[in-house]
Amino acid sequence: MKTTLLTGSALALATVLALTACGGSAQSSPEATKATCPNGEIKFGIEPYEDPAKLKPAYDVLAAALSKKLECPVSVQVVEDYAAEVLAMRNGKLDLGQFGPLGYVFADAKAGAEPLVSFGTAEKELSTYTAGIWVPKDSPIQAIGDLKGKSLALGSVGSTSGDVLPRYGLREAGIADADVKMDYTGGHPEALLALTNGKVDAAQINSQTLATAIAAGTFTADNFRQVWTSNPIPNDPITVRGDADPAFKAAVKDAFLSLDPADVAKVGEFLDVTPPGPLLEVTKDDYTPLFELAETMGLTEKDL
Repeated sequence: MKTTLLTGSALALATVLALTACGGSAQSSPEATKATCPNGEIKFGIEPYEDPAKLKPAYDVLAAALSKKLECPVSVQVVEDYAAEVLAMRNGKLDLGQFGPLGYVFADAKAGAEPLVSFGTAEKELSTYTAGIWVPKDSPIQAIGDLKGKSLALGSVGSTSGDVLPRYGLREAGIADADVKMDYTGGHPEALLALTNGKVDAAQINSQTLATAIAAGTFTADNFRQVWTSNPIPNDPITVRGDADPAFKAAVKDAFLSLDPADVAKVGEFLDVTPPGPLLEVTKDDYTPLFELAETMGLTEKDL
């Protein structure tokens, strides 16, 4: 699936969860073990697009299923920020990594990350999400063009929907970054909270965060209005290190593609993929619009 759009860093790994180790079975050949578990463990990095304490249980389920398929322990590492994940993969500290769409652009350039799969719908189509800007229901702001001189809560620097796409929307409306009081809150949930607590005039809230917050009862959409939305964004790719053994790449892709939708359902809830479907194969071509966005906005790795 190609999506047309122009619409989301490198010190420490925040949380490391080592899942139950699975030794090779009696019928596993040395060649098979080498392909599926070349270093005795698979390190899987996750960007912090939601509270790590909430992400960890969801990825525990996915990683446990992957570990069973590959007969190899999988450790999930929730990284500190977008640049940290890119750096960790470049330095060989991650075998696999789930990146935000724009984060993948830099992971491709700086770490040779290769996309394997992304999250499918129940209809077995690649899922998408949208960036958005919301204001209180009674706000005089009616459109993105009314944000000049106003305060806008953003997520993390370098986030696709929490930073770059809203700024692209402002540019398209003829508003320079300097004309808006931008408040980087540190994440999607934090930006939403800034709006609901009345700290800002507007906030970026993507469709994923919106669905999670409504389900949790922390956001009442009737009290707010959406004044801007992006075109659909292809959902996060799960990637493999480019210099990994080809046999390992193939084995991991096959394992991901064979997972039951129930194995990824909890992760899918955070990505607004409900009801859940299977993981589906993706290639670099599926993320062409994000490469174009980075070029249009003049982004470099320093912008992560």
